[in-house]
Amino acid sequence: MFVLAMRSIRQRPGRFLATLLSAFLGAVIIMTFNSMHDTAGQPGVDPVSAETLSTAAGVVGGYGTLLVFFAIASTLTVNVRQRAAEMELLRCSGATPAQIKRMVVGEAVVVALVGAALAAGPAMLGGRALLDMFRDSGQVARSVDHSFGPVASQSGAGITLLAAAGAAFLAVRRATGGGRRRGRARTVLAYAALVAGAMSVTSTFVFSATDAALMAPPAYGAILLSVGCALMAPRLLAGVLDRLPLGGASGWLAVRNLRERAGQLAGILMSLILFTAVGTATLTMQAVESDAVAASGAVKSVDAKNLETLNFTVVGIIVVFVCVMLVNSLYAATTYREREFGQQRLAGATPGQVLGVVAAEGLVLTVTGVCFGTLAALAGIVPFTVVRTDAVLPGQAFGVWLAVVAVAAAVTLGTGLATARRVLRTPAVRAVASAA
Repeated sequence: MFVLAMRSIRQRPGRFLATLLSAFLGAVIIMTFNSMHDTAGQPGVDPVSAETLSTAAGVVGGYGTLLVFFAIASTLTVNVRQRAAEMELLRCSGATPAQIKRMVVGEAVVVALVGAALAAGPAMLGGRALLDMFRDSGQVARSVDHSFGPVASQSGAGITLLAAAGAAFLAVRRATGGGRRRGRARTVLAYAALVAGAMSVTSTFVFSATDAALMAPPAYGAILLSVGCALMAPRLLAGVLDRLPLGGASGWLAVRNLRERAGQLAGILMSLILFTAVGTATLTMQAVESDAVAASGAVKSVDAKNLETLNFTVVGIIVVFVCVMLVNSLYAATTYREREFGQQRLAGATPGQVLGVVAAEGLVLTVTGVCFGTLAALAGIVPFTVVRTDAVLPGQAFGVWLAVVAVAAAVTLGTGLATARRVLRTPAVRAVASAA
């Protein structure tokens, strides 16, 4: 099956570009931040600098691991679904489900290995740039030099390969069987994340306004709540569609298409919920904290500067990864609808009407993701603001929320419409014939 995987990659390399890009970016981020462990472990590094570097590597490295898995999983899920006919042909030819799983996992591992190898050079440059940022802000001594050692290289390659293998296994397992069992496990995990998030958010009121760890419970609570909502994405989308009063031909078709493809669109909705919740909650709470420190006339400590740097860095990483996941998933999913678009045009729909349906679908997805992501973010923002400033909703929240929503809408609608416009350039008869 490994030989078959290599042959599949050589014959159609284009289908693996999205996975390669996700693996490459994930390995860059993991290696960049884990090189801070190598840097902190050098002889002569003072304790304050070592703590700053190790904290950055530990926190962002953990987020990076989760994001790499989600990014690769979203692209592989679309890839496997689009190859349903190919896999069915392999099964009819005598291949067992276990052999198909090994083939798909082998493809993912090979692609991830290439991505990790390509990521080494950019990660070295990124590590130096990150260290320069810490030195310029006074969080790390000027005498500390960057080191890219075994922790960075081994963790980057190992985590990327494990994420690719695990994501591929889950994707093909769902395609070849076991979907119902996986659905029950997903529901259990979703409720567990919601309960843990609610408990974390509630524990905020145990802290005082001056506690250094005040931001941690609401931030982690918002993240866990968003994860719970993201895991329930198909169910949430179905509930929204049942209550959606969209009229007109485009609106009716959009709702019908979304209802039929709710499971396939779960990855896109998950990305939107996570991006909205984490971006809005983290940036708003950091703005509230910075304004409170400035109003008191105090000077930020090294720990406070570390936290601020980590918050902005984590949000930046999430923005990059969510954009990659959205673009990859939307591009693959929309390109795969070439035959559907061709059939609609042969039935009398104009290209403008097809684009109207795609725009309506993107709008529904964006609004749904933003709404549930906002609820998760507010669950963390409100308790933090109450304890820190005695207010309920900070004035900074609206501006941050608008910026987050603007990015989410631009990526979702822009990618969907641009890809659909490109697909529509193919004549309708050729699109139906070639995809048949």
